[in-house]
Parts: sequence; C-alpha cells; structure tokens
Amino acid sequence: MADKVELTELFEDNNVLHVFQGKELIKNRAVTVSDIYRPGLELTGYFDFYPSKRIQLLGRTEISYAAMLDHETRLHVFNKMATLDTPCFLISRSLPVPKELTEAAARNGIPILTTSESTTYIMSVLTQYLREHLAQRTSIHGVLVEINGMGVLITGASGAGKSETALALIQRGHRLIADDRVDVYQRDHDTVVGEAPKILNHLMEIRGIGIIDIKDMFGVGAVKDHTEIKLVIKLENWDPKANYDRLGFDQDTREICNIEVPQVTIPVKVGRNLEIIIEIAALNFRAKQMGFDASVTFQQQLAKLIAENEKNNN
Repeated sequence: MADKVELTELFEDNNVLHVFQGKELIKNRAVTVSDIYRPGLELTGYFDFYPSKRIQLLGRTEISYAAMLDHETRLHVFNKMATLDTPCFLISRSLPVPKELTEAAARNGIPILTTSESTTYIMSVLTQYLREHLAQRTSIHGVLVEINGMGVLITGASGAGKSETALALIQRGHRLIADDRVDVYQRDHDTVVGEAPKILNHLMEIRGIGIIDIKDMFGVGAVKDHTEIKLVIKLENWDPKANYDRLGFDQDTREICNIEVPQVTIPVKVGRNLEIIIEIAALNFRAKQMGFDASVTFQQQLAKLIAENEKNNN
C-alpha cells in the first residue's frame, strides 16, 4: 500500500490543475490522506478538529466568505491553516486567490494550485484519484483479461496453461490486462481493480517462445491498463476422483483485498478448449447477474416433470 502520493505526480496526472504559486515547492510536498477538505469552519476561527493533512479546497462559498472578513482576520485564519502538514491549497472555478492566502502560503512553504473546474467536480476527481493511489495493494499470480467488458482473473498452478489460454482469448477479440502477476487494489467497498506492474505492461510470456508484446502484435484494442475483477476462473488439473460441479448450483468465492469475488473452478484436461469454456463461463456469469440462471430453469423443469409423473402415476 502506498503511504503517500507525491504532489508532483498528482499535478502531472491531472491536467486540469495549474500552479498559481510555489512551483518549486511542489516536489517537496506529498498527500497522505485521500479525502479533500473544504475549510468552512476554519474561516470562522474554529480550528479544534482542523484536518491539516488534507488538500485544502476553497470554492465559491469559502472565497466569498473570506472576502467578507477584514485583512487582519483573513491573514490570521490563513496562517493557521498553512501548517507544515498541509500539502497544498486548491482554488476552484478560477476564482481570485486572496492576497492574505498567498502571503501565508509563501511564508510556510505551501504551494497554491488552481483549476477552472467546479468545486464538486474537482473534489470528486481528486478523491477518486487519491483513493486508488493510496489503496491497499497486493499481487496475485495469474492472468487478467477482459471478456466482453468484464474483468476475469485466471488463476492456477504454474504450467496450467493460463497464458496460452489468455492468448487464445485475445485472438478471439478480448483484452489483456496483465500476465503472470496482477497488482490488485480495493477501489471501494464492493470493487476490486487489477492492473499490470509497469515493467510487465502489455507483455506476455509464452513458454517456448518467450516474451511477446500484445500491443505491438495485436494492436491497442487488444490491451487495457486496468479493469474491475468480476470473476475468478481457477484452473486445476483434472482429477477423475474429484466431484466437479455439473449443474452450476455450487457458489464459490475468492477473497481479494477483503472483497469476496465469485470463483469458478475449471478442470484442465487434454482436448478441452479452455478459451471457449472460459468465455462461456463469463457469459453465463453475466447472464446470472441479469437474472437468467440456467441451473434454476433446469431445477424448475425437473420439479415440473416430477410433479407430472406423480400425477400420471396416481
């Protein structure tokens, strides 16, 4: 898990931000909290619970209220807001920056950023950005592909055919996210996202061939930087003594970043077309999410047949 986001990185990744003052200070500041704060109460002089480690966002309401204060009060308030922990001040809607804020920020070595975007919009964008970059992260051995817009994580023992199966799926028009190692993080309470490590981005290892670049070989439409993981496909060697699910009633999950993700186990056997089976498993999972469950239909038809047989026997 990243413990901070450099302000330089935040600025470079969000081109709606502009430096108003303190460009040379950006490289020395970092953000450690994902929440953005609008210091309304602080402008009135209440600092008991001031969250100084957050980006301080001033919109139309804050700037308008500050304009009503006298010079000395504004200077006093902004000096108290400009702490050593404060990453930066951000002014939305291209509003005028109070002179007292520029003085307080310069005195305490804090940069001031501006944006033409609305306060609500920039707050949402930066919060989402910081949550993703400060989120708990872990790595999983597997291959992540996007099948018809749905992220599918293929796992299994080394040599189970994960990469070869993913390559066949790419040839069928689906997308590669990550091969061999998948970096995952929790976006929110219900969503886990997977992406490739930077060093492995768009690359795939095929035994006997070596490293291939999927983007160069199949085009930009065959790759994607990240995707939500909706389904896990676990490949395991065929065991004739094992009792595999044949009707689809079993519901299995795998915990990833404290989120239970549905999992389907597929036995690997010579002659089985894994890419088609995985493609069908993904389509079947989506159908179930939409309320079309073939196993339920089968169960209903079976119950109906049993009821008819009982009626005829009586």
